[in-house]
Amino acid sequence: MPAATVPTYLTSVHNLRFDNRFVTTLPGDPDRSNRRRQVLGATWSTAAPTPVADPRLLAHAPEVAALLDLTDTDVQAPDFARVFGGNALLPGMAPYAACYGGHQFGNWAGQLGDGRAISLGEVVNAAGQRWELQLKGAGPTPYSRTADGRAVLRSSIREFLCSEAMHHLGVPTTRALSLVTTGDDVVRDMFYNGNAAPEPGAIVCRVAPSFIRFGNFELLAARGEHALLAQLVDFTIARDFPQLARLADATARRGAWFAEVCERTAQMIVHWMRVGFVHGVMNTDNMSILGLTIDYGPYGWLDNFDPQWTPNTTDAHGRRYRYGQQPAVAQWNLLRLAESLAPLFDDEQPLHDGIERFAAVYAADYPAMNAAKFGFLHAGEAEQTLAREAFALLFDGEVDFTRFFRALGEIPDERPPEGLLPLLGDVFYDDARRAATAEAMEQWLRRWHATVLAQGRPFAARRAAMHAVNPRYVLRNYLAQQAIDAATGGDPSLVHTLLDVMRRPYDDQPGRDAFALRRPEWARVKAGCSMLSCSS
Repeated sequence: MPAATVPTYLTSVHNLRFDNRFVTTLPGDPDRSNRRRQVLGATWSTAAPTPVADPRLLAHAPEVAALLDLTDTDVQAPDFARVFGGNALLPGMAPYAACYGGHQFGNWAGQLGDGRAISLGEVVNAAGQRWELQLKGAGPTPYSRTADGRAVLRSSIREFLCSEAMHHLGVPTTRALSLVTTGDDVVRDMFYNGNAAPEPGAIVCRVAPSFIRFGNFELLAARGEHALLAQLVDFTIARDFPQLARLADATARRGAWFAEVCERTAQMIVHWMRVGFVHGVMNTDNMSILGLTIDYGPYGWLDNFDPQWTPNTTDAHGRRYRYGQQPAVAQWNLLRLAESLAPLFDDEQPLHDGIERFAAVYAADYPAMNAAKFGFLHAGEAEQTLAREAFALLFDGEVDFTRFFRALGEIPDERPPEGLLPLLGDVFYDDARRAATAEAMEQWLRRWHATVLAQGRPFAARRAAMHAVNPRYVLRNYLAQQAIDAATGGDPSLVHTLLDVMRRPYDDQPGRDAFALRRPEWARVKAGCSMLSCSS
């Protein structure tokens, strides 16, 4: 480790313009030390990154660099790894950790805060867009409790790749600028079973307009700090929801804001369901106020369709955060947020209206999304019945979720004499379950085929529309694990390849069919390829 205990400031590198409204507008913790503590009467604490031994850039997302007006020359400069590995700061950076609480697995957990995430500041680019830069794994903060504030390479690769994969899938998400290895080992017990071991350390720089969570508001309400709660709400609206600023009445403005948070959350969950994404740990402190997917820990992608599946080992017994439960959990989390905001309303009707807004948006958008996935022009009762029947068959037959929908979009108008089922190709995981459901699947395919033909859309148009919402490539856990294994062994090339593949997830990419295969049998129970822990 270098001798310095805090980062050094660089004087002239990277022309980034910082406008750190969160720390300049909202009250901070007057204690500037790094000791672990309960932080009262403040929304943030000063927290500088802890320098590492040897920061080296392993990968970066060029599209995110462009959002920040960073050039290739900037990214490739040695100082870039120093800054985004936590060893140096740029003029204008004001690093801090945010103070928030949350409900974890349904239980109030009190103060949580940014235990291993340090925000460097808010960049305003040439287009006037605001982007907060946050290092994950940059060392301890006042909220770290007994932890070291670090992150391992495997979890960092997963967050880096999935942030960008989700964006290119069209899912609202935080982004990832860079992945920097630290040259330090980090000790982790991957499955919390007493087998702790040193692993390579890494730091991700994640990027979003805001990292404010439901839990920021929950903690202030739980502590009775209602004046500060009102200040945070009004700040969030002014900075992140400026279209609502025209509403002069504070109650109307706050009610409209909560309704929009509910709507954005519903839209995000619909996208998760569309692509088969399972967050794995939908605690309220992991819910973005902007309706962005945030905190990529033990997430996973459906291989075989199973609405009961969760990737999180911690949730293996109760399966609270399983795929099929995500809409209900999102609504439950919004109810907790509404309870926290209630002290700001004389009449709670606007909060009830917001929850109803979530339900209404989800009730409208989810069937419309499914209609698009199945190639239907309408989301009527007949089409919804066909969709429900299909999901039951996908579960009974142990059918690959992603490959099924992609193959469905390839079925032409002409029905071959051997039937439609062979046109699905390699979508079943178990021969016995395929045989048991083959007749029912064929009959369903014929009813589906008759429906889309009756709706009159030409095959080419139907195929294009279905392929626009049904990806060919998703970041399956086993693919991420292969990249992790290779990078841990010193070869980051698969990280770069996967980043590139996931930039065009809806396109057929010649020579890259291997990245669209269903999960291989060896990955069914391999660590990192099936269920993961919160350290993953």
